[in-house]
Amino acid sequence: MGLFKGNFRQGVFLCLMVLSAQGLCAAGQKKESVALSRYIMAVMYDDLGQIDQAIQQYKKALWLDSRNNIVRLNLAVAYLKKGQVEQAVKELNTAAKIEPDAVEPHAVLAVLFSLQNKPDQANREYEISLKNAAKANPQNIDIYRNLGQLYTGEKKFDAAIEAFGIVLALSPQDSTAHFYLANLYELKGEKEKAEAQLKKALELKPDYHEALNYLGFFYAQENKNLDQAEALVKKALEFAPENGAYLDSLGWVYFKKGKNRQALEILQRAAVLIEDPVVFEHLGDAYIKAGDKENAKISWEKSLKLDPQQDSVKEKLKDALH
Repeated sequence: MGLFKGNFRQGVFLCLMVLSAQGLCAAGQKKESVALSRYIMAVMYDDLGQIDQAIQQYKKALWLDSRNNIVRLNLAVAYLKKGQVEQAVKELNTAAKIEPDAVEPHAVLAVLFSLQNKPDQANREYEISLKNAAKANPQNIDIYRNLGQLYTGEKKFDAAIEAFGIVLALSPQDSTAHFYLANLYELKGEKEKAEAQLKKALELKPDYHEALNYLGFFYAQENKNLDQAEALVKKALEFAPENGAYLDSLGWVYFKKGKNRQALEILQRAAVLIEDPVVFEHLGDAYIKAGDKENAKISWEKSLKLDPQQDSVKEKLKDALH
């Protein structure tokens, strides 16, 4: 996290000139000036890779100016470079207490907990950092989009819907926000709202092939508008002809339309392109409808191997064994 590159003395001189102009090195602020000099020395050692010396200088700077979060964050990163995670977390937590609305301490903690495979703690810190960022920059759409995605992953669907609602309030033409809202409403079982959001996304962006596929698959799942579903998915495939998920959607549409031979052919292609539990479940369904019990069992077993929590597939396998 070095602040100066090239000629170090020149960098220090320029820094001191700027700080003096801001009144930070005035005669009545001797303590802060000494803290600054310690910080500059720490940065120098940090740049040179002399982390132990850098840590000592950061600590001395903090002893003189304990509420300086820039110094504290640099100290935390220096501890991380030494593998001293506990000390780093302590400094980051202190920084967060000093500035409750700060973004950086929570963002670094989120990364740190993520690397430690502590997803719950990482998500909590990430959420705090995003909320603080939103306070500082309430017009930044990306912050609310990231919050929405975070809440979706945590199954906090109402909070996610609220976040994407803010995105649309700031940018009404954001087709991606409508796409995400469709998924959220479907997860909540609000099918009509999901369909409406997908239609809106396509109204705003007719070549939105992810939304074309999604709406087509949605209709197939609901067993309605199957001709329209086929047209939607075929249009999506024009943009991505080797997309396994899109081929699965088309195969599933054919299956629902009773065109099992075409369904089997397309689903076999999809299964070659992607290893997905849904694809293999659909393929098994097409095989069993074709009277091929052995390949149906193989497909369903592959589906369960990819996602062992599928009770519906377990039931299909159980029935096939009898």
